[in-house]
Amino acid sequence: ILLRNAYANATGAEHFASRSGIRYQPLGVILAVMPWNFPFWQVFRCAAPALMAGNTLLLKHASNVPQSALTLEQIFREGGFPPGVFQTLLITAAQVAEVVADERVRGAALTGSEAAGSSLARLAGQYLKKTVLELGGSDPFIVLPSADLEAAVATAVTARLINNGQSCIAAKRFILHRAIAEPFTAAMTERFRRLKVGDPLDPQTDVGPLATPSILQEVDGQVQALVQAGAKVHIGGSPLGGNFYPPTILSDIPPDHPVAHQEVFGPVALLFTVPDVSAAIELANGTPFGLGASAWTTDPEEQERLLEELEAGSVFINGLVKSDPRLPFGGIKRSGYGRELSREGILEFVNVKTIWVK
Repeated sequence: ILLRNAYANATGAEHFASRSGIRYQPLGVILAVMPWNFPFWQVFRCAAPALMAGNTLLLKHASNVPQSALTLEQIFREGGFPPGVFQTLLITAAQVAEVVADERVRGAALTGSEAAGSSLARLAGQYLKKTVLELGGSDPFIVLPSADLEAAVATAVTARLINNGQSCIAAKRFILHRAIAEPFTAAMTERFRRLKVGDPLDPQTDVGPLATPSILQEVDGQVQALVQAGAKVHIGGSPLGGNFYPPTILSDIPPDHPVAHQEVFGPVALLFTVPDVSAAIELANGTPFGLGASAWTTDPEEQERLLEELEAGSVFINGLVKSDPRLPFGGIKRSGYGRELSREGILEFVNVKTIWVK
């Protein structure tokens, strides 16, 4: 009250509104460029917040999942959305530029590779349109001495091999305190050995094929580069034929090797040993990515340090990194910017309009 009176005396009462506040209004048409690896969930994760805010959505899905793209449009139509609120565009990547340039399109979201995100952001920047990017990751999985080792190993296997390792938020770099590195490595190797690689339609299969020959070639190239640099192969390490790559574990990896800072998009676990929590955090942050991080410790002080100092859009303590509709999801650094899901996701594609009425 004192501040208000002082301001009124200095400026005059006419500067005060009888009503003021904020309105969140939709921007309009949003283009969503989505990937193949989770062809339904990735789209829902982007579309739900955008539509909740009152926008409409154009979906340009990956070219190898056209039936998923068409089915998604049908799902939204059957769910009661008015015609045109969600539309699938069966177009090529080269045609995206024309869509972004259209004045009716007010923003764009992309989940995919760094190259794809950079391309879309550059294009949208040319037309001054808002973007949200969820890109690659090289997520750390830190295990410290106080951790429940059995639970950490079991979760590590799931975290690395989800979707045959073809997931942006899959754990990829396993950073182990030297006190538990040996038993962790032995237990993880044994669990990998028991996995069945084969037909993805067989309920007994644990690991199926990689999506394309080019992905397999890239993954194997990264593995061979590390082996040539002195990395130790505990299991796997070479293609099985077709698009199948076995669950692979590598250790003794030179931390300054280029592959140690890249995303390995397949069933390959990279193991590193560190002397303490400070070294673990430094190694975890020593990558251009910053999507998610999982850390395992029951020490409250270590937990707080990890939550505060790990450079990532999400940090999970004693749990698997995952997206949850109740929590915002996204990354920092070369893993992208902006958020999907939760309140923050809903507000990405809105006009935050200040209103003032005298």
